[in-house]
Amino acid sequence: MQAIHAGNSGSRAALDPCERLLRACRGEPVDRPPVWLMRQAGRYLPEYRKLREGIGFWDMCRDVEKAVEVSLQPIGLVGAEAVILFSDIFTPIPAMGVDVEFAPGPVIAEPIRSSEQIAKLRPIDPEGAVPFVLEIIRTLRAELADARVPLLGFAGAPFTLAAYLVEGRGSKDFAALKRMMYRAPELLRALQAKLTDVIVDYLNAQIAAGAQVVQLFDTWAGLLAPAEYREWVLPVHAEIVARVHRDRAPLILYVNNGAHVVEEMAQSGADVLSLDWRVDIAAAARSVGRTASLQGNLDPCALHQTREQIFRSVRAIAAAAAPARGHILNLGHGCLPDTPVEGVRAFTDAARALGAAAPADATP
Repeated sequence: MQAIHAGNSGSRAALDPCERLLRACRGEPVDRPPVWLMRQAGRYLPEYRKLREGIGFWDMCRDVEKAVEVSLQPIGLVGAEAVILFSDIFTPIPAMGVDVEFAPGPVIAEPIRSSEQIAKLRPIDPEGAVPFVLEIIRTLRAELADARVPLLGFAGAPFTLAAYLVEGRGSKDFAALKRMMYRAPELLRALQAKLTDVIVDYLNAQIAAGAQVVQLFDTWAGLLAPAEYREWVLPVHAEIVARVHRDRAPLILYVNNGAHVVEEMAQSGADVLSLDWRVDIAAAARSVGRTASLQGNLDPCALHQTREQIFRSVRAIAAAAAPARGHILNLGHGCLPDTPVEGVRAFTDAARALGAAAPADATP
């Protein structure tokens, strides 16, 4: 297993990475924003591609040793200051009795479109249903303890999981899901209720295993208008926030393409709102940043800029987010497969430069 080293901002009062992230989540003073990236362990890293050779994605998620290694790669390779569990939002779903394959996204053998199918969906005991996830978390927490690098767990939000389960696979508009929403709302409510129970139990099991922060990913809630979001998504987010053990691990809420529902996101009570790149982070800092910390929100494609340009972009985002009670530097979406590794390194270097005593220097 590779050695893990904590980063240092160069400031005399520098916090360790774990304390920095936890404080930023809770809106407490920090020396500078912490930094990590969504999808920071993935196809853009040659080391990841090499480890994945000949191994299916599902098998990779279940292989404790390989999943641990992949999760740790961004610490040494690109300077990320937190580790996020290598897994997938659909990991707990097969235990509910759903046949899921990846091609490459989730494909449901029998889309869920009837009350009978919903009634058959089983609750899960995470220790019995996904023991490999909890073992990965326990192993990572032990590996990261000496360096005080924080560990994040995560889960998919019920609306996004329902979108795939009803549609059967990814879609641009999720027409089958929306038909259910309008024509058979009782079915979608029942499906989301079952998924909510599973996700709450799943996140709490991750926290018990050692996750210090958890993130809820709602990839497709941005499809909804604000009024629909308030009806179908906000109550579910609020329930999850209320039931997850946030006294032990702050919760980050991410809604992709959610610039039009930022204020609604804040009403969920989440500790941190992760903003996609379409959001004006300065406006968000003024409107919701007093009650929730913010995360984000560089466009992933901006990592193709020069190192100097990335430094300028990071300084601009940090300055814009400054009025918020706390800020975590991240992307506005996950790293893309063609993301340049040197761009990711520049991003994390730029974050550390924000805490340096001397003026930020973009030279390697």
